Amino acid sequence: MTNISHTFEHYDVLIAGFGPAGAVAAGLLGQKGHRVLVVDRQTGIYEKPRAIAIDHEILRHFDNMGIAEGILPYTAPFTASQHFGARGQLIRRIDMVARPYPLGYTPSMVFTQPPVEAAIREHVTSLETVTVELGSELIGFRQNDTHVEARIVTSEATRTVSANYLIGCDGAWSTVREQAGLKLEDLVFDEPWLVIDIKVNEDALDKLPETSAQFCNPARPTTFVMGPQNHRRWEIMLLPGEDPREMEKPENVWKLLGPWLSPNDGQLWRAAAYRFHALVADNWRSGRVFIAGDAAHQQPPFIGQGMCQGLRDVSNLTWKLDRVLVGRSSDRLLDTYTEERKQHVVELTGKIKAIGQMICERDPVAASQRDEKALAEGGGQARTITRQEIVPPLRVGFLSDCGAEEVKGTLFPQPLARREDGSAQLLDKMTGNGWRLFLDGRRAVNGQGVPSELGLVVKTLVAPAVSGGLDTFEEMEGVLAAWFDRHGVEAVLVRPDHYVFGAARTQFELDQQLSELRDRLH
Repeated sequence: MTNISHTFEHYDVLIAGFGPAGAVAAGLLGQKGHRVLVVDRQTGIYEKPRAIAIDHEILRHFDNMGIAEGILPYTAPFTASQHFGARGQLIRRIDMVARPYPLGYTPSMVFTQPPVEAAIREHVTSLETVTVELGSELIGFRQNDTHVEARIVTSEATRTVSANYLIGCDGAWSTVREQAGLKLEDLVFDEPWLVIDIKVNEDALDKLPETSAQFCNPARPTTFVMGPQNHRRWEIMLLPGEDPREMEKPENVWKLLGPWLSPNDGQLWRAAAYRFHALVADNWRSGRVFIAGDAAHQQPPFIGQGMCQGLRDVSNLTWKLDRVLVGRSSDRLLDTYTEERKQHVVELTGKIKAIGQMICERDPVAASQRDEKALAEGGGQARTITRQEIVPPLRVGFLSDCGAEEVKGTLFPQPLARREDGSAQLLDKMTGNGWRLFLDGRRAVNGQGVPSELGLVVKTLVAPAVSGGLDTFEEMEGVLAAWFDRHGVEAVLVRPDHYVFGAARTQFELDQQLSELRDRLH
């Protein structure tokens, strides 16, 4: 029988789940000095790959946490995904935007999850204000107007802890979501697939495609992803009548891989049958309780955005929680979390569903019509689209009501800035990742009269060879100058999660946005 302790420990934030979303949430809050407890019923990292893709937005957050250098060795550029039609003809490509890269990192990357998770966890456990308890499970909670009380069980004892806020990053079968009464909405996608990871022998790599691919064959739709080094992944649609558990068995896995490899060509790392779902929670907040990551949404993996979405969740939520916890903003700011992230997830999931439905077409006649339509959209050639144009901006929430509409809610670029010694430095290293105001020094708008209570970092972009002070910077590849010119704006207010709050074309618009920001933050 377990012992029951009635000693209450209090934390600023309790996080259930120490997967990527929970770990990043703990790291972002811990870096701000908040007292955080993370619990996870598992005692270690799952040693097989699950997520395989991340993007430049996520690497930017890792860099802000100080861990990008420890993660990059386990990444590689995500090769273009070539889509082949029913007759094996190339019908479309999905690639990444070209250089110079807008956020300072390769826009699309593949990665190996276990060592990346280990690097994140190592950082989190080094933070003085963060406590991590593995082999501990949150089994229940209750909340009132001031805090949450949660019951934590281990193999040795059950105890109660309290926290100002609780974040459920506890996966698709989330206890936090269930007990908070947050329901999942079905976005109508449900297909059975087998995910296979192989460590391919060096002498067999040349048997495989030289780029990632979608084989949109109605007989058996299949995805091929080139992971880092010799890691290759296949996602193969299961057909009616096929038993998922039987299809996971090695002998059946190698039969499916027969067109590419034999058992002598590599090591079977993982084979797992999944149903690819499209689900989103109706609300992501219940009082002092929030959900994030797979607890809040699940989407098909066709452009590799699952883990990215979870990390976007916590980067959105944690900057808001930080302000509320230190008394700089009211609790109402936290209402924008569901508003912003749910809309973003629903829109992106809709685009992923459309790609998935195109890939999953099983009717040969419909598949042939699909192929003809795809080629017609490219004027008879296979059209290339980028993964970056598929991911939408924020469209609602904590965004300005005035200024350039097409810019607000987009990700602000991160150019390479020039240090005094002439070497390169990513812009976030110079400014930090708080609230920032960037001015185009080639124009007339200025930052005079910025309310001091906003705590803004103000930086002015100056042309090469123009002398400036500490509040100016020169970029090295013209990324930001081109961005200002393209959108016809002269000033931009950037949130801590790097989304544009508002962009101004005139001094009057900037003054309006500063006033609006002061009122809404305080």
